[in-house]
Amino acid sequence: MSSEQALDVIVIGSGPGGYIAAIRAAQLGLNTAIIEREFIGGTCLNVGCIPSKALLDATHLLAEIRHAAAFGIKVDDVEVDFAAMQKHKAKTVRMLTGGVRSLLKKHGVKVHEGEARFLGPGKVEVTAADGTLETLEAANVIIAAGSVEAELPPVPFDGDRVVSSRGALDFDDVPKRLVVVGGGYIGLELGSVYNRLGSDVVVLEMMDRILPEMDTELATTAQKILIGQGLGIHLGARVTGVDVSDSGATVRYAVGDEQTEVETDRVLVSIGRKPATGALNLEALGLETDDRGFITVDHGMRTGIPGTYAIGDVVSTPMLAHVAMDEGVVAAECIAGQAAAMEYHAIPAVVFTHPELASVGLKEDEAELRGSIKVGRFPFRGNGRARARNDVEGWVKIIADAQTDEILGVHCVGPDAGHLIHEAVVAMGYSGYAEDLGLTVHAHPTLSEAFKEAALAVDDRALHI
Repeated sequence: MSSEQALDVIVIGSGPGGYIAAIRAAQLGLNTAIIEREFIGGTCLNVGCIPSKALLDATHLLAEIRHAAAFGIKVDDVEVDFAAMQKHKAKTVRMLTGGVRSLLKKHGVKVHEGEARFLGPGKVEVTAADGTLETLEAANVIIAAGSVEAELPPVPFDGDRVVSSRGALDFDDVPKRLVVVGGGYIGLELGSVYNRLGSDVVVLEMMDRILPEMDTELATTAQKILIGQGLGIHLGARVTGVDVSDSGATVRYAVGDEQTEVETDRVLVSIGRKPATGALNLEALGLETDDRGFITVDHGMRTGIPGTYAIGDVVSTPMLAHVAMDEGVVAAECIAGQAAAMEYHAIPAVVFTHPELASVGLKEDEAELRGSIKVGRFPFRGNGRARARNDVEGWVKIIADAQTDEILGVHCVGPDAGHLIHEAVVAMGYSGYAEDLGLTVHAHPTLSEAFKEAALAVDDRALHI
């Protein structure tokens, strides 16, 4: 057993939050080490955000090619080389994770590969894959251990017929039939990938709507569009079990009192994620978690234990890579003695189906509970660039305070919504007003003009509807 001397910061986990925390700490002159139990870059870069977007972009291109005739472009005999598509995904992941490793090296952050376990405050034992033990000590520790897939007891993962999102990213071939358990963003994104590749996709969602964390109108519009694309979406569907055979699986579910079965080749269970804190031995710190396993922190990402911070999926803030990144910066800056704090009122969320869905701020029903509001909407069918692209499904909605005109929330379903939403994020970050957005000159013809028009519509001043 060896001991690393003179460390200022230990970061547990090298996902987006962890590696950003380590880099920022090093930038601030702190001697920093990072511990990773599985792979540099964490879930997001290796088996989450990045590989899923590689497949989403590839299959979106496929869908566009199939509809190219609308632009006067005829393409015959389009073929899919799924193995080559998977190689593209793997190359993308390899390049990005290699980049993270290089960044850590550039900033002098030492990487320790193995499972982390607290021995006490500021003292962490690392067990390498070969069983070698190493003890690291530092004045400060940032817990960025991430999360793991939640399992549905009636439908346990078997790594073959019944898989998590990780397994669905690594299929050797395209299943003819795919059942997706869970109508959240991960299930819908991967369901869209395989629907475009020709799978018969059925989504089973226990609640009465998909995307329960997003604006109701946004989710309802998305559901109609996705059904139109060929996804079978069943709401109020409570999965009760699965029978697996060599040739496929039978998923049993109930809608009300009615019992139903669906035959499939593969089952993707995507019902959420849970904090990966089980192996950390938090008891050695005297640090307790809530009933869902989350660590409680303040806006400086401090836990109740001096010198111990937590960020990302192990805390009860939105499970989003960009949230973890900013939390990592805040934690590092607090350790360095700077005045840093997280603010969560302008956090964007994006679902990368097509069209994309994007939100920031309050949902319409949440805003209504807080007081009088006014709402402006503008459809992409009234946008010249969307028409030129033949991509007119969706709209922009801006919710503002009726008295002050401050923007409270913005929701968008439409082409490139994930890019466009950041205009609203910046505006809300500076407590902007709907009128500010409406009076801002937008280049023509661009999709972003839909945001200007929605802002004008807040006061019934839209010009193109």
